[in-house]
Amino acid sequence: MNNINKPVHEIRLGSVRAAIWANQTQNGIRHSVTLSRSYKADTGWKKTNTYGRDDLPALEKVAELAQVWIFTHEGAELPQLSPQEVQETDQDVVNV
Repeated sequence: MNNINKPVHEIRLGSVRAAIWANQTQNGIRHSVTLSRSYKADTGWKKTNTYGRDDLPALEKVAELAQVWIFTHEGAELPQLSPQEVQETDQDVVNV
């Protein structure tokens, strides 16, 4: 079986999905992620990359889980933010 066009891992929460892809580079394998939402149409199931308000919590969670999976499988450590960086990030979110 040919795995060229298949993700190496998938994470689903409800209708939201993160597909993780392995890409061979000069520096080894690097991963990328595509996010999608499934919905049922008259002609069957479809995928889209647009999200409604109620999809955003699942989108956030699958993105976070994809990041954890990638760091685990690339042998790297998850980045740790200092308390100051966390506060700055929170302020950026509030100010948007």
